[in-house]
Amino acid sequence: MAIYLIVMMCTLTHAGFGGSRVAVALYALDLGASQFTIGVLMALYALCPMLFAVYIGKLADRVGPRLPMTLGTVGVALALLLPPIFPGMVTLYLSALLLGTSFHFFFVTVTGIAGGIGGVENRSRNYALVSLGFSAAGLVGPMAAGFSIDYLGHLPTFLVLAAFTVIPILFLLFRAGFLPKAVKHEGDSAKNSALDLWRIPKLRNTFIASGIISSAWDLFQFYMPVYGHSIGLSASAIGTVLGVFALATFVIRIVLPRLVKRSSEAEILTYSIFVAACAFALFPFFHGAYTLAAIAFLLGLGVGCGQPMSMSLIYTLSPLGRVAESAGLRVTVNNFAHLVIPLAFGSIGTAFGFYPVFISNSAMLVAGGLLMRRNRALTSDR
Repeated sequence: MAIYLIVMMCTLTHAGFGGSRVAVALYALDLGASQFTIGVLMALYALCPMLFAVYIGKLADRVGPRLPMTLGTVGVALALLLPPIFPGMVTLYLSALLLGTSFHFFFVTVTGIAGGIGGVENRSRNYALVSLGFSAAGLVGPMAAGFSIDYLGHLPTFLVLAAFTVIPILFLLFRAGFLPKAVKHEGDSAKNSALDLWRIPKLRNTFIASGIISSAWDLFQFYMPVYGHSIGLSASAIGTVLGVFALATFVIRIVLPRLVKRSSEAEILTYSIFVAACAFALFPFFHGAYTLAAIAFLLGLGVGCGQPMSMSLIYTLSPLGRVAESAGLRVTVNNFAHLVIPLAFGSIGTAFGFYPVFISNSAMLVAGGLLMRRNRALTSDR
């Protein structure tokens, strides 16, 4: 029962967070922001998680999940309430920074605890369920944001998204007994360094694989609203395209257990990177909502398998009592890509247009896929 309550909280909290990316980007564009400014906003989502995710993980390992999950969910709610109360670009910068920081208090903690609920035999199932919850949120959040913008306006949309966090907050404040307790472990955690985790070859390879997939995911989430807005798509159409992408991640995660039985994680990750590269190369050649949705579905199939496999591997490979810290290091690597990519590609888009953005990211993914083919270390992770 506990894992299903956690999945429910993941879905609702991430729906508010994921929808905020659409709401923040489109509201900023409505205020006259440039592509580079949108890139700065999206980079702010990643700044604090990149710097502090490891410390968030250490906190969760030490005190248990309730406190960081509560801080995260309440923080997301407050960040979503700021734009309607104090409209304007300055508030969007603050809101983006608070959204990224708060959500990762929740996300890093969930990643660290999900594998241990119900025993080792349920680890893969638990992470599959959590990933499905995030995929469902990726479908609901952007679509809710898009349709709310079209029918209610930009500022009321933030209130709609904030409403998703009410139930998780109530559970965490008044019905948190289903959450696992902190894991006691020997040694002084203050003396442990995240670099110790990075030096473990199998863990390091998992972090790198996760970062490659995450970079493609994040660029799409950042750039699709900008690209859709530039070609005249409505907010609801943009939200639907993002929702179709999330639907594809949901579909691939349903069939992923069967794929893992037939192929290694390294093979699946390599193929998925090449599929994502193909999808990015197609985007600049099409302008219709239906065609873009089909390409987004292909991209979702490519990137959707990365998160559950990397989370499961990290739980398996991490030292006792340092699982959430390892999850935090994974988030640090991912958010380094989240910070750099929006700024870099926002600058490219401003200077040269949309075509180089998609093609250069496709080329980056191809290079990553070729490196993954040479990296045989991941094969031994099974």
